[in-house]
Amino acid sequence: MKALFLTAIGQTELREIEKPIPGPEEVLLKIGMVGFCGGDLNGFKGLFELQEYPNVLGHEVGGTIEEMGTKVPTTFNIGNKVTVYPYLNCGKCISCRKGRRNACQDNKTMGVRRPGAMTHYITIHWKDLFVSSQLSLKELALVEPLTVGFHAAARGRISSQDRVAVIGCGIVGMGAIASAVNRGAEVIAIDIDDSKMEIAKKIGVAHTINTSKENLHEALMRITHGDGPDVIIEAVGNAITYRAAVEEVAYTGRVVCIGYAKSLVEFNTGLFVRKEIEIVGSRNCTDEFPEVIAYLEAGKFPVQEVISKVVSLENAGAALAGWAKDAKGITKIMVDFNL
Repeated sequence: MKALFLTAIGQTELREIEKPIPGPEEVLLKIGMVGFCGGDLNGFKGLFELQEYPNVLGHEVGGTIEEMGTKVPTTFNIGNKVTVYPYLNCGKCISCRKGRRNACQDNKTMGVRRPGAMTHYITIHWKDLFVSSQLSLKELALVEPLTVGFHAAARGRISSQDRVAVIGCGIVGMGAIASAVNRGAEVIAIDIDDSKMEIAKKIGVAHTINTSKENLHEALMRITHGDGPDVIIEAVGNAITYRAAVEEVAYTGRVVCIGYAKSLVEFNTGLFVRKEIEIVGSRNCTDEFPEVIAYLEAGKFPVQEVISKVVSLENAGAALAGWAKDAKGITKIMVDFNL
């Protein structure tokens, strides 16, 4: 069977691999849809420090159980539509010992530090499966990236009392927006792409700011009546947006960092102290899969609008290269294994 490998920076290749055989506690999963992640894009561009080469890409999965090992619980059945928890933690480091497996020091995400799902069949431990009888394979492939945004909202302790600004309306930023709206917050979406902010409006944001057309500080002061947002989630990963998050957050506010900055960032650290702000990192997710599945099952998310392009496995490498060349207007590219 064919698999899409990221072989080196800027290079992908379709290679033949063996169809796997499930162990006693594993299922054989027939892959239906896999989403390209921003991490895949940065790995392709050589900007993701954790990416290992060569590797089969893909960790945003919608698939169907085709075969089960002898020790898989009877709560699972052949034909179940599922998505996959793609992170493997060591169980030994200080993060794991504290119950924070998402921040494992030796985390091995599918497609990054171990083989991913960009192929026709994979085997996966039953503990890493989440079933939905209502969601399509396309919707199931959206669950994982949305969980990353939902986790960021949880890290920010967002409530209905908060004004929340999310910088960056990629799919992870959309997840943070969705969770903040779902928690009852007043949400401000910030980006340079009007098409993405139109999607954010459909999720339920109260305000949008296109920073290529208006001054971020002035717009935030107007919207928040001079206070600044209570919470700012940074979902881009560059020096300008990192500094903006610290500069624009309200006194006693909270900054949540999801994006990986590609260079060192200089801060006026006096703002940390004078504002008495909290700055927290947010990595992967913990227990958000059931929450996101329930959210999608409720029909609250504009699924079709966020999927910018659907391609076959044969065209997946070219689609990733095109995304790297011009990201404008692209929120999510999916690979359909039935094409």
